[in-house]
Amino acid sequence: MNQASALVHVYQDGTVLVNHGGTEMGQGLHTKMCQIAATAFEIPLSKVYVENTSTDKCANTSPTAASVSADMNGAAVLNACNLLLERLAPIRASMPGALFPEVTNAAFFQRVDLTAHGHYKTEGVGFDFATMEGKPFHYFSYGCAVSEVEIDCLTGDYHILRSNLVHDCGKSLNPAIDIGQVEGAFVQGVGLFTIEEPVWTLSGPNAGRMVTRGPGAYKLPSFNDIPLDFRVKLLEGSTQPNVVHSSKGVGEPPLFLGASVFFAIRDAISAARLEAGVQGFFRLDSPASAERIRMACADQLTARFVDPDFVPDLCC
Repeated sequence: MNQASALVHVYQDGTVLVNHGGTEMGQGLHTKMCQIAATAFEIPLSKVYVENTSTDKCANTSPTAASVSADMNGAAVLNACNLLLERLAPIRASMPGALFPEVTNAAFFQRVDLTAHGHYKTEGVGFDFATMEGKPFHYFSYGCAVSEVEIDCLTGDYHILRSNLVHDCGKSLNPAIDIGQVEGAFVQGVGLFTIEEPVWTLSGPNAGRMVTRGPGAYKLPSFNDIPLDFRVKLLEGSTQPNVVHSSKGVGEPPLFLGASVFFAIRDAISAARLEAGVQGFFRLDSPASAERIRMACADQLTARFVDPDFVPDLCC
């Protein structure tokens, strides 16, 4: 863990092929790796290609997880690019004003190795659980969210009227990708805190059997759960030393920003209870499902069956 490798080929015509140890799963990792190589060689992004991840190119790869794949693999790609630039430096110096394809063509005929293997390891990270000392994380990621919701006190349904998010991505490698990652993680967090709940049977011959199997019983966030007014920004002026191009990882950290919707729902329930003459602390478990929202909105209907502090048990 905390290490990555990359293999970069520069071809005679000035095109570049990048291999790295990260897995592309829609998060834009390949695009960021191509951007790092294009920036290093000062060539158009269209001249950089990426190959699918394979252990015959980059062996012993670390898992693509923990939102650090762009950090580690990007640094490995940059390391390989810098090695190639060192080899090309004498040729560039002898050809002032030459374009990159002209330099690589000259390097080919001078028998310069145009393939480099890059490696990166995260320095200074480690933690001793016996002594509880050390540095477990390379850096911290920060974010802030404010959400406004509207609940239906009779059905427990809710709508997110507006959400404002600010997330710290350092000096973003690709703001368009990172904003999309923040948006996706936020909506995933909304599902975690308000919709998605596994339910098992507690007794009988099928005790321990999961009831919420498949989309009919286990609901995921959909277009109807996206804030009607959704505003996302990346924190301006933020940098992170000792990380590739001063960027920060993004992916999982913004998920917790979805908790702002849960707490907004709780505030809305508090207002409904106050109108019904019910004051004081009340318990609201996560996820804040329609059942929990409805029963927490204590009124003359719920009073006929349960007390205002009733908490629904959704197991069966």
